[in-house]
Amino acid sequence: MRMLNLPGFLSCGKKKDFSLSNEKDAHASANDENSERGNWSNKGDYLLSMVGYAVGLGNVWRFPYLTYQNGGGAFLIPYTLMLALAGLPLFFMECSLGQFASLGPISMWRILPLFQGVGITMVIISTFVAIYYNVIIAYALYYLFASFQKVLPWSDCFSWADEFCSKTQLVSGCNATLDGQIIHANYSFIINNNLTCINGTMNYKSGQFPSEQYWNKVALQRSSGLDETGGIVWYLALCLLLSWIIVGAALFKGIKSSGKVVYFTALFPYVILLILLVRGATLEGALDGIEYYIGRQSNITKLMEAEVWKDAATQIFYSLSVAWGGLVALSSYNKFHNNCYSDAILVCVTNCLTSVFAGFAIFSILGHMAFVSERPVSEVVDSGFDLAFVAYPEALSRLPVSPLWSFLFFFMLLLLGLDSQFATIETLTTTIQDIYPKVMKRLRIPITLGVCILLFFLGLVCVTQAGIYWVNLIDHFCAGWGILIAAVLEIIGIVYIYGGNRFIEDIEMMIGKKSCLFWMWWRVCWFFVTPVLLMAILVWSLVTFSPPTYGSVSYPDWGTAVGWCMIIFCIIWIPIVAVIKIVKAEGNLCQRIVSCCRPAANWGPYLACNRGERYSHVVDPKKEKDHEIPTVSAFVYSQQ
Repeated sequence: MRMLNLPGFLSCGKKKDFSLSNEKDAHASANDENSERGNWSNKGDYLLSMVGYAVGLGNVWRFPYLTYQNGGGAFLIPYTLMLALAGLPLFFMECSLGQFASLGPISMWRILPLFQGVGITMVIISTFVAIYYNVIIAYALYYLFASFQKVLPWSDCFSWADEFCSKTQLVSGCNATLDGQIIHANYSFIINNNLTCINGTMNYKSGQFPSEQYWNKVALQRSSGLDETGGIVWYLALCLLLSWIIVGAALFKGIKSSGKVVYFTALFPYVILLILLVRGATLEGALDGIEYYIGRQSNITKLMEAEVWKDAATQIFYSLSVAWGGLVALSSYNKFHNNCYSDAILVCVTNCLTSVFAGFAIFSILGHMAFVSERPVSEVVDSGFDLAFVAYPEALSRLPVSPLWSFLFFFMLLLLGLDSQFATIETLTTTIQDIYPKVMKRLRIPITLGVCILLFFLGLVCVTQAGIYWVNLIDHFCAGWGILIAAVLEIIGIVYIYGGNRFIEDIEMMIGKKSCLFWMWWRVCWFFVTPVLLMAILVWSLVTFSPPTYGSVSYPDWGTAVGWCMIIFCIIWIPIVAVIKIVKAEGNLCQRIVSCCRPAANWGPYLACNRGERYSHVVDPKKEKDHEIPTVSAFVYSQQ
């Protein structure tokens, strides 16, 4: 019985001829070094795309809160250390891998075929993230359109509100003087009898800001839980469609079009952040907010808590978008001798400084909100959805000309989200490009639009009345330790199996020979510090794992089971592909494993002119059959 033919990237043995078409592709131009895949039009396109990919919503809605929660300014110490020890080494490694091979996150595993499932895991997780990330962009679009009103719809308790809605704290009771005696009575009795509460005796009951009720009752039409799906919220579905149209339009020519769009989408958020910071700094109470963020409220003793260091490492890891496949995909379009070392440092530092800068803009306005509502800053600070769609909109609604500030804020969120989404979809199309290059050359625009349409329909469940629960569920499972597993295997595979010193020699082919002193730091990180830190974060994440919740709403057992199924579907390809590779190789079991741990016959620089003596033996994929894994008797790569 004839065996099922597998895609080229899964095969170990003989396969179909792999050739690249000479047909014209909008992805490539006459000035490109790599006429087959195309290159960035200039370095600015690449750097801004990388900055846009790394700088996302988490820089605005998560980092400031973590800083406040973990000791204020003191948190910058572990944050900076984790950048140097974990974030930057992985970032530099992925940029180098993509640029050296000019391949995406799956095909670049020709370097170590046994681990090619890691690349598949990265792409599948990126697909899940792309589905719900565009839903968040749709939320921002909805609020952006809602800001085009003279009075913001969440600025007060309108017809949709219930009795718990209030812009100020709700008094339940207090002490008052009646007929010469001090009594304690509920607030309605105090008001009806024209009495006055004695200072310091008021009791408050739980209430909700108008923005919170608007978010739940109007924007989301949120149901009681995952069990109650409800109908599709039509205006969110239209916003989701619009967000996918924007993404598709920006990517219809691949990097040639997205590389131009990012000049606006990556830079303009900084202009808006600056405007918000200047406006916030002029408000009463702004200094109190900044003090909580990074001022005198800083607590250096927090550094003695392991949780603080874990939060710093986790934030750096997710903020830089390492192990998602996007860094490899974007870097694969660089020219071979581009200085990816300086690029990695520039992007990482820009990303971290943006997080710190965003914190000032956020906390200055939250400080004013606390002042106006007569609450401590700690009661109005939040993170994630609650910051972006509840706390900050509530603060903006209290400013003069509030629709303008609301428009600017949500326009900034929109741009931050789009940048990251561009790179995520480019990761998927790059993967298709590597596997089916001839098809992609002819049908780039239909395939790109097809990917966007498919993901739009998959995302419709996230704009139902239970949509926010699905968004939270995917984020809780897929964007968690699945990525950590991929990162750990990536660095172990490259450094300990392929060879860290060999990898350094590969990098020197691109950026030039460097001294031993130059590489000392990177060797220490790659060989020991970074893998240990990643393993520690992974173990911590698994040990402290808790079932998903949204606010006070728990998920049903079947919902948690769906989450586990999603993450298992993401990572199961790692062992599956490894087994397929071993089965397809030749020799006994030991020989098969050894051969699968060697680079494929076509591993090396994409263009022959860049291969030099070290890779002069590489099988040219345009002329030879694409042997993903050499047999035991095949040529053994020489090492210099």
